[in-house]
Amino acid sequence: MSTAASSEATDSTESGDAGAERPRTSRIPLSRIPRLSRPLRVPDGLRPYGAPLLLYGATKLVGTVVFAILLMASGEYREKNPRFGGGAHWWDVLATWDGWWYLQVAEKGYDPGPLRRLDPGGMFTVEQNSVAFFPLYPGLIRGTSEVTGLGLYGSGILVSVIASFVAAAGVYAVISLLAGARAGTIAAGLWAVAPGSGVEWAVYSESVFVAIAAWCCYCVMKGRWVAAGLLAFVAGLNRPTSAALIGAVGLAALVTLARREGRAKHGVAGPVYAMCAAPLGLLTYVAWVGLSMGELTAYFTLQRDGWLHFFDFGAYTLDVLGNTAIGKHDYIFAFSVPDLLAVQLVLALPFLVVLMLRKRPPLVLVAYTLASIVSVLGTQQIFGNTSRYLLPCFPLLLAPAAAMSRLSWPVLTVFFATAAPASGWYAHFALFELGIP
Repeated sequence: MSTAASSEATDSTESGDAGAERPRTSRIPLSRIPRLSRPLRVPDGLRPYGAPLLLYGATKLVGTVVFAILLMASGEYREKNPRFGGGAHWWDVLATWDGWWYLQVAEKGYDPGPLRRLDPGGMFTVEQNSVAFFPLYPGLIRGTSEVTGLGLYGSGILVSVIASFVAAAGVYAVISLLAGARAGTIAAGLWAVAPGSGVEWAVYSESVFVAIAAWCCYCVMKGRWVAAGLLAFVAGLNRPTSAALIGAVGLAALVTLARREGRAKHGVAGPVYAMCAAPLGLLTYVAWVGLSMGELTAYFTLQRDGWLHFFDFGAYTLDVLGNTAIGKHDYIFAFSVPDLLAVQLVLALPFLVVLMLRKRPPLVLVAYTLASIVSVLGTQQIFGNTSRYLLPCFPLLLAPAAAMSRLSWPVLTVFFATAAPASGWYAHFALFELGIP
Protein backbone atom coordinates (compact mmCIF):
# COMPACT_ATOMS: atom_id res chain seq x y z
CA MET A 1 0.00 0.00 0.00
CA SER A 2 2.71 2.43 0.97
CA THR A 3 4.80 1.30 -1.96
CA ALA A 4 1.99 1.98 -4.38
CA ALA A 5 1.39 5.40 -2.92
CA SER A 6 5.03 6.17 -3.24
CA SER A 7 5.03 5.10 -6.86
CA GLU A 8 1.98 7.25 -7.60
CA ALA A 9 3.59 10.25 -6.01
CA THR A 10 6.71 9.71 -7.99
CA ASP A 11 4.82 9.26 -11.22
CA SER A 12 2.75 12.37 -10.64
CA THR A 13 5.87 14.42 -9.95
CA GLU A 14 7.72 13.17 -12.98
CA SER A 15 4.72 13.67 -15.23
CA GLY A 16 4.43 17.29 -14.12
CA ASP A 17 1.10 16.93 -12.31
CA ALA A 18 -0.24 20.41 -11.62
CA GLY A 19 -1.47 19.32 -8.23
CA ALA A 20 1.93 18.34 -6.99
CA GLU A 21 4.09 21.15 -5.72
CA ARG A 22 7.79 21.08 -6.47
CA PRO A 23 10.25 22.35 -3.91
CA ARG A 24 11.53 25.70 -5.11
CA THR A 25 15.24 26.49 -4.91
CA SER A 26 16.77 29.84 -5.76
CA ARG A 27 19.41 29.63 -8.42
CA ILE A 28 22.66 31.51 -7.59
CA PRO A 29 24.82 32.46 -10.57
CA LEU A 30 28.12 30.60 -10.58
CA SER A 31 29.97 33.90 -10.76
CA ARG A 32 28.57 34.83 -7.34
CA ILE A 33 29.55 31.61 -5.62
CA PRO A 34 32.71 32.29 -3.59
CA ARG A 35 35.64 30.10 -4.50
CA LEU A 36 37.17 28.40 -1.55
CA SER A 37 40.56 27.97 -3.16
CA ARG A 38 41.72 30.31 -5.87
CA PRO A 39 45.15 29.80 -7.36
CA LEU A 40 47.55 32.57 -6.52
CA ARG A 41 48.10 34.84 -9.48
CA VAL A 42 51.32 36.73 -9.78
CA PRO A 43 50.69 40.36 -10.80
CA ASP A 44 51.70 41.06 -14.38
CA GLY A 45 54.16 43.70 -13.26
CA LEU A 46 56.09 41.20 -11.12
CA ARG A 47 56.26 38.31 -13.59
CA PRO A 48 59.41 39.50 -15.41
CA TYR A 49 61.33 39.40 -12.12
CA GLY A 50 60.77 35.69 -11.53
CA ALA A 51 63.68 34.41 -13.62
CA PRO A 52 66.33 36.90 -12.41
CA LEU A 53 65.36 36.44 -8.76
CA LEU A 54 65.38 32.65 -9.12
CA LEU A 55 68.81 32.77 -10.72
CA TYR A 56 70.09 35.15 -8.08
CA GLY A 57 68.71 33.14 -5.16
CA ALA A 58 69.93 29.76 -6.41
CA THR A 59 73.39 31.07 -7.25
CA LYS A 60 73.71 32.92 -3.96
CA LEU A 61 72.54 29.90 -1.97
CA VAL A 62 75.17 27.65 -3.54
CA GLY A 63 77.92 30.16 -2.76
CA THR A 64 76.77 30.48 0.85
CA VAL A 65 76.67 26.69 1.31
CA VAL A 66 80.21 26.37 -0.03
CA PHE A 67 81.28 29.16 2.31
CA ALA A 68 79.80 27.27 5.25
CA ILE A 69 81.58 24.07 4.22
CA LEU A 70 84.92 25.88 3.94
CA LEU A 71 84.45 27.57 7.30
CA MET A 72 83.68 24.30 9.04
CA ALA A 73 86.56 22.55 7.30
CA SER A 74 88.93 25.26 8.52
CA GLY A 75 87.44 25.52 12.00
CA GLU A 76 89.54 28.58 12.83
CA TYR A 77 86.48 30.71 13.55
CA ARG A 78 85.98 28.73 16.78
CA GLU A 79 89.28 30.07 18.11
CA LYS A 80 88.71 33.71 17.17
CA ASN A 81 87.11 36.47 19.19
CA PRO A 82 83.34 36.56 18.49
CA ARG A 83 83.74 40.22 17.63
CA PHE A 84 86.61 39.65 15.20
CA GLY A 85 85.62 36.84 12.87
CA GLY A 86 84.80 34.16 15.44
CA GLY A 87 81.85 32.47 17.07
CA ALA A 88 80.40 29.18 18.24
CA HIS A 89 78.80 28.45 14.85
CA TRP A 90 79.86 29.18 11.29
CA TRP A 91 76.97 31.57 10.78
CA ASP A 92 78.18 33.72 13.66
CA VAL A 93 81.00 34.88 11.38
CA LEU A 94 78.42 36.76 9.30
CA ALA A 95 77.80 39.16 12.20
CA THR A 96 81.39 39.99 13.10
CA TRP A 97 83.62 43.02 12.34
CA ASP A 98 81.28 45.73 10.95
CA GLY A 99 78.33 43.46 11.71
CA TRP A 100 79.16 43.67 15.42
CA TRP A 101 78.98 47.45 15.28
CA TYR A 102 75.64 47.42 13.47
CA LEU A 103 74.16 45.09 16.07
CA GLN A 104 75.48 47.32 18.86
CA VAL A 105 73.72 50.31 17.33
CA ALA A 106 70.53 48.29 16.83
CA GLU A 107 70.59 47.23 20.48
CA LYS A 108 71.90 50.28 22.31
CA GLY A 109 71.67 53.21 19.91
CA TYR A 110 74.44 55.80 19.71
CA ASP A 111 76.62 57.37 22.37
CA PRO A 112 78.06 60.39 20.55
CA GLY A 113 80.22 61.86 23.28
CA PRO A 114 83.26 64.04 22.61
CA LEU A 115 86.09 62.45 20.63
CA ARG A 116 88.41 60.57 22.94
CA ARG A 117 92.07 60.95 22.08
CA LEU A 118 94.34 57.94 22.56
CA ASP A 119 97.94 57.93 23.69
CA PRO A 120 100.33 58.74 20.83
CA GLY A 121 102.44 56.02 19.28
CA GLY A 122 99.66 53.58 18.34
CA MET A 123 98.07 52.96 14.95
CA PHE A 124 94.88 54.80 15.96
CA THR A 125 94.82 58.16 17.69
CA VAL A 126 91.06 58.42 18.39
CA GLU A 127 88.84 55.89 20.13
CA GLN A 128 86.37 54.24 17.78
CA ASN A 129 82.71 55.16 18.16
CA SER A 130 79.55 53.61 16.73
CA VAL A 131 78.45 56.90 15.12
CA ALA A 132 80.79 55.99 12.27
CA PHE A 133 78.05 53.57 11.17
CA PHE A 134 75.03 55.21 9.57
CA PRO A 135 71.58 54.64 11.12
CA LEU A 136 69.36 53.23 8.37
CA TYR A 137 70.52 49.60 8.43
CA PRO A 138 70.63 49.18 12.23
CA GLY A 139 67.29 50.96 12.39
CA LEU A 140 65.83 48.39 10.01
CA ILE A 141 67.31 45.62 12.14
CA ARG A 142 65.73 47.01 15.29
CA GLY A 143 62.38 47.56 13.61
CA THR A 144 62.34 44.07 12.12
CA SER A 145 63.16 42.57 15.51
CA GLU A 146 60.33 44.48 17.16
CA VAL A 147 57.81 43.41 14.51
CA THR A 148 58.82 39.77 14.02
CA GLY A 149 60.11 38.87 17.47
CA LEU A 150 63.38 37.64 15.98
CA GLY A 151 66.63 38.41 17.73
CA LEU A 152 68.82 41.17 16.39
CA TYR A 153 71.12 38.74 14.58
CA GLY A 154 68.25 36.97 12.82
CA SER A 155 66.68 40.31 11.97
CA GLY A 156 69.94 41.58 10.50
CA ILE A 157 70.26 38.54 8.26
CA LEU A 158 66.61 38.77 7.26
CA VAL A 159 66.91 42.45 6.32
CA SER A 160 70.06 41.78 4.27
CA VAL A 161 68.59 38.79 2.43
CA ILE A 162 65.34 40.57 1.56
CA ALA A 163 67.26 43.69 0.52
CA SER A 164 69.56 41.58 -1.66
CA PHE A 165 66.58 40.32 -3.65
CA VAL A 166 65.28 43.88 -3.99
CA ALA A 167 68.74 44.88 -5.18
CA ALA A 168 68.90 42.00 -7.68
CA ALA A 169 65.49 43.09 -9.00
CA GLY A 170 66.82 46.63 -9.32
CA VAL A 171 69.91 45.44 -11.19
CA TYR A 172 67.63 43.50 -13.53
CA ALA A 173 65.34 46.51 -14.04
CA VAL A 174 68.21 48.84 -14.96
CA ILE A 175 70.12 46.45 -17.21
CA SER A 176 67.01 45.14 -18.97
CA LEU A 177 66.06 48.70 -19.93
CA LEU A 178 69.38 49.06 -21.71
CA ALA A 179 70.16 45.58 -23.04
CA GLY A 180 67.01 43.48 -22.80
CA ALA A 181 65.42 41.10 -20.30
CA ARG A 182 67.88 38.27 -20.96
CA ALA A 183 70.85 40.51 -20.19
CA GLY A 184 69.05 41.81 -17.09
CA THR A 185 68.55 38.28 -15.82
CA ILE A 186 72.20 37.45 -16.37
CA ALA A 187 73.24 40.67 -14.61
CA ALA A 188 71.25 39.64 -11.53
CA GLY A 189 73.11 36.33 -11.53
CA LEU A 190 76.46 38.05 -12.00
CA TRP A 191 75.78 40.29 -9.01
CA ALA A 192 75.33 37.14 -6.92
CA VAL A 193 78.84 35.91 -7.78
CA ALA A 194 80.62 39.26 -8.02
CA PRO A 195 83.80 39.70 -5.95
CA GLY A 196 82.76 40.95 -2.54
CA SER A 197 79.25 39.50 -2.80
CA GLY A 198 79.83 37.54 0.40
CA VAL A 199 78.44 40.47 2.40
CA GLU A 200 75.09 40.39 0.60
CA TRP A 201 73.71 37.80 3.04
CA ALA A 202 75.62 39.03 6.09
CA VAL A 203 75.00 41.69 8.75
CA TYR A 204 76.39 44.38 6.44
CA SER A 205 74.66 47.35 4.82
CA GLU A 206 75.70 46.72 1.19
CA SER A 207 72.52 44.93 0.13
CA VAL A 208 70.33 47.72 1.48
CA PHE A 209 72.46 50.34 -0.23
CA VAL A 210 72.53 48.62 -3.63
CA ALA A 211 68.78 48.09 -3.45
CA ILE A 212 68.30 51.82 -2.94
CA ALA A 213 70.94 52.82 -5.50
CA ALA A 214 69.69 50.54 -8.27
CA TRP A 215 66.08 51.65 -7.96
CA CYS A 216 67.14 55.28 -7.59
CA CYS A 217 69.02 55.08 -10.89
CA TYR A 218 66.03 53.33 -12.46
CA CYS A 219 63.74 56.15 -11.33
CA VAL A 220 66.05 58.74 -12.87
CA MET A 221 66.12 56.78 -16.12
CA LYS A 222 62.30 56.70 -16.15
CA GLY A 223 61.97 60.36 -15.21
CA ARG A 224 60.46 59.70 -11.79
CA TRP A 225 62.30 62.51 -10.07
CA VAL A 226 60.37 62.64 -6.81
CA ALA A 227 61.02 58.96 -6.15
CA ALA A 228 64.67 59.36 -7.17
CA GLY A 229 65.13 62.26 -4.78
CA LEU A 230 63.53 60.36 -1.91
CA LEU A 231 65.66 57.26 -2.55
CA ALA A 232 68.85 59.31 -2.70
CA PHE A 233 67.82 60.98 0.56
CA VAL A 234 67.35 57.57 2.21
CA ALA A 235 70.65 56.32 0.78
CA GLY A 236 72.36 59.19 2.59
CA LEU A 237 71.22 57.67 5.87
CA ASN A 238 72.79 54.32 5.01
CA ARG A 239 76.41 54.82 3.94
CA PRO A 240 78.84 57.71 3.41
CA THR A 241 79.53 56.37 -0.09
CA SER A 242 76.02 57.54 -0.95
CA ALA A 243 77.75 60.78 -1.94
CA ALA A 244 78.43 59.20 -5.36
CA LEU A 245 74.74 58.42 -5.86
CA ILE A 246 73.65 61.82 -4.59
CA GLY A 247 76.05 63.56 -6.94
CA ALA A 248 74.90 61.45 -9.89
CA VAL A 249 71.24 62.25 -9.25
CA GLY A 250 72.03 65.96 -8.87
CA LEU A 251 74.09 66.01 -12.08
CA ALA A 252 71.41 64.20 -14.07
CA ALA A 253 68.77 66.62 -12.77
CA LEU A 254 70.94 69.63 -13.56
CA VAL A 255 71.59 68.46 -17.14
CA THR A 256 67.88 67.80 -17.60
CA LEU A 257 67.08 71.35 -16.50
CA ALA A 258 69.78 72.82 -18.73
CA ARG A 259 68.27 71.29 -21.87
CA ARG A 260 65.11 72.70 -23.42
CA GLU A 261 63.84 69.27 -24.43
CA GLY A 262 64.57 68.02 -20.91
CA ARG A 263 62.46 70.77 -19.35
CA ALA A 264 59.68 70.15 -21.86
CA LYS A 265 59.60 66.41 -21.10
CA HIS A 266 60.23 66.35 -17.34
CA GLY A 267 59.23 69.81 -16.24
CA VAL A 268 61.17 71.82 -13.70
CA ALA A 269 59.71 70.93 -10.32
CA GLY A 270 60.69 67.25 -10.36
CA PRO A 271 64.40 67.64 -11.17
CA VAL A 272 64.71 70.60 -8.78
CA TYR A 273 63.11 68.56 -6.00
CA ALA A 274 65.49 65.64 -6.67
CA MET A 275 68.50 67.96 -6.54
CA CYS A 276 67.42 69.51 -3.27
CA ALA A 277 66.21 66.37 -1.48
CA ALA A 278 69.03 64.01 -2.48
CA PRO A 279 71.82 65.32 -0.19
CA LEU A 280 69.70 66.04 2.88
CA GLY A 281 70.01 62.60 4.48
CA LEU A 282 73.80 62.50 4.30
CA LEU A 283 74.25 66.11 5.35
CA THR A 284 71.81 65.79 8.24
CA TYR A 285 73.54 62.77 9.73
CA VAL A 286 77.08 64.12 9.35
CA ALA A 287 75.94 67.43 10.89
CA TRP A 288 74.26 65.61 13.78
CA VAL A 289 77.45 63.67 14.52
CA GLY A 290 79.46 66.90 14.47
CA LEU A 291 77.10 68.77 16.75
CA SER A 292 76.75 65.82 19.14
CA MET A 293 80.51 65.30 19.44
CA GLY A 294 81.40 68.97 19.72
CA GLU A 295 83.31 69.22 16.43
CA LEU A 296 81.68 69.91 13.09
CA THR A 297 84.19 67.65 11.34
CA ALA A 298 83.96 64.93 13.99
CA TYR A 299 82.72 62.27 11.57
CA PHE A 300 85.70 62.72 9.25
CA THR A 301 88.13 62.90 12.16
CA LEU A 302 86.70 59.67 13.51
CA GLN A 303 87.08 57.94 10.16
CA ARG A 304 90.64 59.18 9.72
CA ASP A 305 92.05 58.73 13.22
CA GLY A 306 89.80 55.94 14.49
CA TRP A 307 89.72 53.70 11.41
CA LEU A 308 92.50 55.13 9.19
CA HIS A 309 90.01 55.67 6.38
CA PHE A 310 90.47 58.93 4.49
CA PHE A 311 90.74 60.25 0.95
CA ASP A 312 94.40 60.41 -0.10
CA PHE A 313 94.00 60.82 -3.89
CA GLY A 314 95.06 57.22 -4.52
CA ALA A 315 98.41 57.20 -2.72
CA TYR A 316 97.55 54.10 -0.68
CA THR A 317 96.23 52.23 -3.72
CA LEU A 318 99.43 52.93 -5.63
CA ASP A 319 101.47 51.80 -2.62
CA VAL A 320 99.63 48.48 -2.50
CA LEU A 321 99.94 47.93 -6.25
CA GLY A 322 103.68 48.65 -6.13
CA ASN A 323 104.26 46.32 -3.18
CA THR A 324 102.20 43.53 -4.68
CA ALA A 325 104.07 43.80 -7.98
CA ILE A 326 107.38 42.97 -6.28
CA GLY A 327 105.92 40.43 -3.85
CA LYS A 328 106.05 42.57 -0.70
CA HIS A 329 103.45 43.64 1.84
CA ASP A 330 105.05 46.74 3.30
CA TYR A 331 101.80 48.66 3.93
CA ILE A 332 99.11 48.78 6.58
CA PHE A 333 96.16 46.38 6.46
CA ALA A 334 98.11 43.83 4.41
CA PHE A 335 96.30 40.54 3.72
CA SER A 336 98.00 38.58 0.96
CA VAL A 337 95.13 36.60 -0.58
CA PRO A 338 92.36 39.25 -0.46
CA ASP A 339 94.86 41.87 -1.61
CA LEU A 340 95.89 39.79 -4.62
CA LEU A 341 92.25 39.30 -5.59
CA ALA A 342 91.68 43.04 -5.17
CA VAL A 343 94.68 43.85 -7.39
CA GLN A 344 93.22 41.69 -10.16
CA LEU A 345 89.90 43.51 -9.83
CA VAL A 346 91.57 46.93 -9.95
CA LEU A 347 93.48 45.95 -13.08
CA ALA A 348 90.20 44.86 -14.71
CA LEU A 349 88.43 48.15 -13.92
CA PRO A 350 89.67 50.17 -16.91
CA PHE A 351 88.54 47.42 -19.25
CA LEU A 352 85.13 47.17 -17.58
CA VAL A 353 84.67 50.95 -17.60
CA VAL A 354 85.49 51.25 -21.31
CA LEU A 355 83.09 48.42 -22.15
CA MET A 356 80.38 50.12 -20.09
CA LEU A 357 80.92 53.48 -21.82
CA ARG A 358 80.72 51.82 -25.24
CA LYS A 359 77.14 50.88 -24.39
CA ARG A 360 76.33 54.59 -23.95
CA PRO A 361 74.43 54.23 -20.65
CA PRO A 362 72.51 57.19 -19.22
CA LEU A 363 74.43 59.93 -17.47
CA VAL A 364 73.23 58.92 -14.02
CA LEU A 365 74.82 55.47 -14.37
CA VAL A 366 78.09 56.83 -15.73
CA ALA A 367 78.41 59.50 -13.05
CA TYR A 368 77.45 57.12 -10.24
CA THR A 369 79.89 54.41 -11.34
CA LEU A 370 82.85 56.68 -12.01
CA ALA A 371 82.37 58.63 -8.78
CA SER A 372 82.15 55.36 -6.82
CA ILE A 373 85.37 54.05 -8.38
CA VAL A 374 87.24 57.29 -7.69
CA SER A 375 86.00 57.23 -4.10
CA VAL A 376 87.19 53.64 -3.56
CA LEU A 377 90.56 53.86 -5.26
CA GLY A 378 91.28 57.33 -3.91
CA THR A 379 90.73 56.37 -0.27
CA GLN A 380 93.05 54.72 2.20
CA GLN A 381 91.17 51.76 3.67
CA ILE A 382 91.55 48.00 3.87
CA PHE A 383 92.66 47.24 0.32
CA GLY A 384 91.51 43.63 0.47
CA ASN A 385 87.96 44.99 0.80
CA THR A 386 88.11 46.72 -2.58
CA SER A 387 85.79 44.05 -3.96
CA ARG A 388 83.23 44.87 -1.26
CA TYR A 389 83.58 48.60 -1.74
CA LEU A 390 83.03 48.20 -5.49
CA LEU A 391 80.03 45.90 -5.10
CA PRO A 392 77.59 48.84 -5.54
CA CYS A 393 79.08 49.53 -9.01
CA PHE A 394 76.47 47.30 -10.65
CA PRO A 395 76.45 49.28 -13.96
CA LEU A 396 79.82 47.62 -14.70
CA LEU A 397 77.79 44.44 -15.29
CA LEU A 398 76.08 46.00 -18.31
CA ALA A 399 78.61 45.01 -20.98
CA PRO A 400 79.40 41.50 -19.66
CA ALA A 401 75.69 40.73 -19.27
CA ALA A 402 74.90 42.02 -22.77
CA ALA A 403 77.70 39.91 -24.26
CA MET A 404 76.68 36.81 -22.32
CA SER A 405 73.05 37.23 -23.39
CA ARG A 406 74.08 35.89 -26.80
CA LEU A 407 75.06 32.57 -25.23
CA SER A 408 72.65 29.64 -24.98
CA TRP A 409 71.14 28.74 -21.64
CA PRO A 410 73.05 25.41 -21.45
CA VAL A 411 76.31 27.36 -21.73
CA LEU A 412 75.11 29.91 -19.17
CA THR A 413 74.10 27.08 -16.86
CA VAL A 414 77.63 25.70 -16.98
CA PHE A 415 79.02 29.16 -16.24
CA PHE A 416 76.84 29.80 -13.19
CA ALA A 417 77.22 26.21 -11.99
CA THR A 418 80.97 26.89 -11.93
CA ALA A 419 80.90 30.47 -10.66
CA ALA A 420 78.45 29.84 -7.81
CA PRO A 421 80.58 27.36 -5.82
CA ALA A 422 83.75 29.27 -6.70
CA SER A 423 82.23 32.44 -5.23
CA GLY A 424 81.93 30.62 -1.93
CA TRP A 425 85.71 30.89 -1.75
CA TYR A 426 86.78 34.12 -3.50
CA ALA A 427 83.73 36.23 -2.55
CA HIS A 428 82.99 34.76 0.89
CA PHE A 429 85.78 32.79 2.53
CA ALA A 430 88.64 34.96 1.29
CA LEU A 431 86.83 38.06 2.49
CA PHE A 432 85.67 36.90 5.93
CA GLU A 433 88.34 34.35 6.89
CA LEU A 434 91.51 35.39 5.06
CA GLY A 435 91.04 39.12 5.57
CA ILE A 436 88.85 41.65 7.37
CA PRO A 437 85.57 42.39 5.60
